[in-house]
Amino acid sequence: MTRLRERPAAIILTPAAEERVKYLMSKAPDDAIGVKLSTPRRGCSGLAYSVDYVTEEAKFDEKIETSGGTFYVDSASVLYLIGSTMDWEEDDFVAGFTFNNPNAKGACGCGESFTV
Repeated sequence: MTRLRERPAAIILTPAAEERVKYLMSKAPDDAIGVKLSTPRRGCSGLAYSVDYVTEEAKFDEKIETSGGTFYVDSASVLYLIGSTMDWEEDDFVAGFTFNNPNAKGACGCGESFTV
């Protein structure tokens, strides 16, 4: 019998990111089943990170169970994000998800978008 090893998640969420997902799910609309990361085309460099509530599971999306709730990665974005780490950072002036993406070859000056 061949045993398949478990496939690692496409993206790693830090404990702070998982806590933020948990917070978002506590405030989510009733029909939300999780939070989804996608990389729509926008900004100066071409792609941007977008985190939104999701109300239904798409067939090929990456599904990651976290302590904070279910986290999805858009199937069209997975190749741009493999090996990335997602964190939540907050200080006196700004709060938001940050990404350490080994696939990004460049970013715009303001940090809103990236290119692969």
